[in-house]
Amino acid sequence: MAGVRGGVRQSAAVVMAAVLAAVLAGCGAPSAGERAAEVQRMLDRRGEALVRRDEGAFLNTAAPGDRQAQRRVFGNLADVPLDSYSYRLKSGLPDGSPAEATLEIGYRLRGYDTAAVTTTEQVLLRESDGRWYVSWPGRSTAGERQQLWDQGRVQVVRGKRSIVLGVGRSEAWLRSIAAAADRAVPAADRAWSGTWARRVVIFAPESLAAMARMLGSPPADYRGMAAVTTGEAGAGRSAPADRVVVNPEAYDLLGEVGRRIVLTHEITHVATRAATTSATPLWLSEGFADWSGYRAASRTPRQGAPELARAVAGGYLPQELPKDRDFRFGSDQDALARAYEEAWLACVLIAERWGQEKLEAVYRGVGKGGRVGAVLQEELGVGLGEFTESWRSYLRAQLG
Repeated sequence: MAGVRGGVRQSAAVVMAAVLAAVLAGCGAPSAGERAAEVQRMLDRRGEALVRRDEGAFLNTAAPGDRQAQRRVFGNLADVPLDSYSYRLKSGLPDGSPAEATLEIGYRLRGYDTAAVTTTEQVLLRESDGRWYVSWPGRSTAGERQQLWDQGRVQVVRGKRSIVLGVGRSEAWLRSIAAAADRAVPAADRAWSGTWARRVVIFAPESLAAMARMLGSPPADYRGMAAVTTGEAGAGRSAPADRVVVNPEAYDLLGEVGRRIVLTHEITHVATRAATTSATPLWLSEGFADWSGYRAASRTPRQGAPELARAVAGGYLPQELPKDRDFRFGSDQDALARAYEEAWLACVLIAERWGQEKLEAVYRGVGKGGRVGAVLQEELGVGLGEFTESWRSYLRAQLG
């Protein structure tokens, strides 16, 4: 019996050891899912602090050694009217400290965005005493793009139909852009009868190089371009307002009329965004925006198409409407200018011969996925070949 009792006691000890091991395992290091949840809760507090303008709560999410740098990050956004700002842990679940992770960042500007503008950022996360922190503000992963507030403290100027966010520029300069945008919005609205916000967000970085960092491309791609519009074609009416990004170096070289043309062109892109899809050829989207901009300034064909006029006078006449590749940034500047001018005059021809309503109808029909030739036939009564010949004759008559 003594042997049996000893065996029972030994078996009980083995069972208790197994139970204790299981309990200790349960009390050990958090699982990957638990760590990710804790990090996400910290990121939620961080985003909420930005919206509430609670610097203390924001800095509580920063690693102690990085709080001075992140105080500047918070200050850069101090005047930006945020309706929401969120961080979502996208990849790189922390399995130790420090840990690199990719975050999806979404924000909305109050009174302007109907949906969040999103981007990605890679950050370093650190754990200390059971809490997770952001160790440094992060860098972009989407073509090394920066947000405007990554470049310095943002100054905000409000117009009647616009909001201008700038870094490193004078308040007077920003106000001049807002005033020009306030005049351009109604001009774009007269060109496009569709539903749109009728207000615009404009970003004004300090330099061409800063603009290029925001857009994730080399500065050479935007040299000579006074402004560009961001946004995804076909995003629909629920998409956030596009951003017009100003190149201060090129914009400053323009006179008052030139600035109005540029801003009307870009804001027309904002107005037509819901009807613009991957099916819309660039000759139609860029030509329509130029038609909108130039009609507000009453430009004649020769005034609006000087490069093409010189080429036609020298015996050149395009055989077909410009291809999408002809509008590539960084390409031959003379050829790029001709592509824009050819596209503009194609839209001028439609508006003059068939009317503005038909020009809009062509734009909408193509954006819905219709073949260009079929839409031209349906709306104008001519196929692509006949329209192209009419356009070539129009170029010869106006510029020859």
